[in-house]
Amino acid sequence: MYDVVGVRFKKAGKIYYFDPGDLSIQKDDFVIVETVRGVEYGKVVIAPKQVDENDVVLPLKKVLRIADQKDRMIVEENKQAAKEAYEVCCEKVQTHQLDMKLVDVEYTFDRNKVIFYFTADGRVDFRELVKDLAAIFRTRIELRQIGVRDEAKMLGGIGPCGRMLCCSTFLGDFDPVSIKMAKDQNLSLNPTKISGLCGRLMCCLKYENDEYEAAKEMLPDLGEWIQTPDGAGKVVGLNILERVLQVDVKEAERVLEYTLDEILKQGAVSVQSTD
Repeated sequence: MYDVVGVRFKKAGKIYYFDPGDLSIQKDDFVIVETVRGVEYGKVVIAPKQVDENDVVLPLKKVLRIADQKDRMIVEENKQAAKEAYEVCCEKVQTHQLDMKLVDVEYTFDRNKVIFYFTADGRVDFRELVKDLAAIFRTRIELRQIGVRDEAKMLGGIGPCGRMLCCSTFLGDFDPVSIKMAKDQNLSLNPTKISGLCGRLMCCLKYENDEYEAAKEMLPDLGEWIQTPDGAGKVVGLNILERVLQVDVKEAERVLEYTLDEILKQGAVSVQSTD
């Protein structure tokens, strides 16, 4: 078992584990840590705890110190410098007539690197751009191409539901989302209805998917013949979340609703078609 704290570097960003060492670290503290990108400033979102070896990436890097007011000032200065770098880079992109869209700029805490995030439809030859930027900022330059989901996460916005985007407020990772999830939830398959601001399927389709899959395993399929308290009938509708079935009962000559429990009490869910 390893003693760790969970640190997040961006709002709704991934959580990384670090060794707290002998430091008395509490949740919501700001700390200075060493990462593969260099020295970084982050917020403790998981208080000290013990985790199994399989849950950490070894070797586990240590927290260097708890951040102070001076460190916070450096972060604010870096944010201001990043805004200025954004404007400079936009001008250079236009100068070189590159088919790319600059999304965000970020300085590492120690100013050893400045990272430019951009989107593009294909590969971009930005070698000359990097040379210009390196001559201006006199530090390491990294241009990182990101996808449309990452762009939405960085820029934020308001979704079709009227709330701030999930990806920019609390989602640390993007889970795979498929059109099958929309079908299982009986949603409209109109792309404009089930797509987010990024143009991809909405992340929230994943939230209730497990519940729908569990319910579908218990419920009969549409068109299946089942035994009801009023006789055999054909399933013509399903309310998956409420576990309610609409059945066209042959003997009653009309469609009746039953709960799943009422059907299960009959002792047999499926019967042979009587057509």
